[in-house]
Amino acid sequence: MPLRQQVFESVRAGGALSRVEIARMLGVSPGSVTQAAADLIAAGYLQEVETAPRDGETTRGRPPVGLAVNPAAGTVAGIKISEAGHSAVLYDFAGGALADMTLPGAVRPLSRAEVKATVAQLLDGLLGQASITRDQVAAVGLGMPGFIDGETGQALWSSMLSDANLPLTELLSDHLGCPVIIDNDANLMTLAELWFGDGRDVSNFAVVTIEHGVGMGLVLNNRLYRGGRGLGTELGHTKVQLDGALCRCGQRGCLEAYVADYALVREASTALDWSGKDLLGPREMLSELYDHAKAGNTAARSIFRRAGRYLAVGLANVVNLFDPELIILSGERMEYDYLYADEVLRDMAAAAIQVDRPAPRVQIHAWGDLIWARGAAALALSTVTAQRLGTPGALDEASCVA
Repeated sequence: MPLRQQVFESVRAGGALSRVEIARMLGVSPGSVTQAAADLIAAGYLQEVETAPRDGETTRGRPPVGLAVNPAAGTVAGIKISEAGHSAVLYDFAGGALADMTLPGAVRPLSRAEVKATVAQLLDGLLGQASITRDQVAAVGLGMPGFIDGETGQALWSSMLSDANLPLTELLSDHLGCPVIIDNDANLMTLAELWFGDGRDVSNFAVVTIEHGVGMGLVLNNRLYRGGRGLGTELGHTKVQLDGALCRCGQRGCLEAYVADYALVREASTALDWSGKDLLGPREMLSELYDHAKAGNTAARSIFRRAGRYLAVGLANVVNLFDPELIILSGERMEYDYLYADEVLRDMAAAAIQVDRPAPRVQIHAWGDLIWARGAAALALSTVTAQRLGTPGALDEASCVA
């Protein structure tokens, strides 16, 4: 990574930092940082700001000067498409929120025309709130569940799309008139943690999301891991039972087929004889199942306990494969504490490799809907900064057009 990009990323992650602090963090000379900072200031990406003295420091005369990201350097949008609801945010270059909005989710897979219309509606809604135009948007980040190849811009398969192998980046970029970057939604949640959450201080961590599906994002050495085909860390489609329950991907025995929304609803419909509740939506059925479990219904409790045991196996496999410092459990289903109850964490610990060192920490983050879109915005920001700062002379990239 070029030095000026390293300097920019250090300032973005750490807030206002002095040149000396940046040089110490990066292990380079202060003179090198000064030159890189001068280039970034001249290009409009960083700005000088007054900083408060650190704890224990005293200063005389002029207040210390630090470097901060210039919020006026550009604007990005982040959009998440899902069954539960579509969400979108608009950020300035420093990661400051400018606007947000949500729309009802999709009850069935979307056609090409519907995807284009939905994304355009969300983007234009954001721009209307912020009173800016498309030509001021540097890029749009988009996330959805499924097998997404962000490098080629293809949605190979998604439960949200009626078409497979869809060239989604090309389709949306042409429709919106601006660069669009796509990725799996679990990767976006992981980027949100890396940019805005507890992942900022951890070099190696995993984020496991549980909603209508089971997803996972992985950060190794401070960078998001995507795999050789861009399909890495599909935890929900690792096998936990040979010839087991049918997964929506078409295979059997996937972890998702025992833990995700539709899996719990399927179990409840059979175990509790809910054939007459077909008119209820999945969310309403899950809420009723949870209420039954809390009230002591043995069958309902066993459904959550079974899901928790399979989840413990999946989490233990993550520990054994990647040895993360931290595992973050997130997603809408974190409202059901059975999935992270003490016995689930004990089962995970028992199935993980036993050594005389601290086990990975497990944290529960019940973020709201907008966290997915914030991750999409982080994807757009990281891509734009890499393009602008990674190649000398390539500081000006195309933005959206009206």
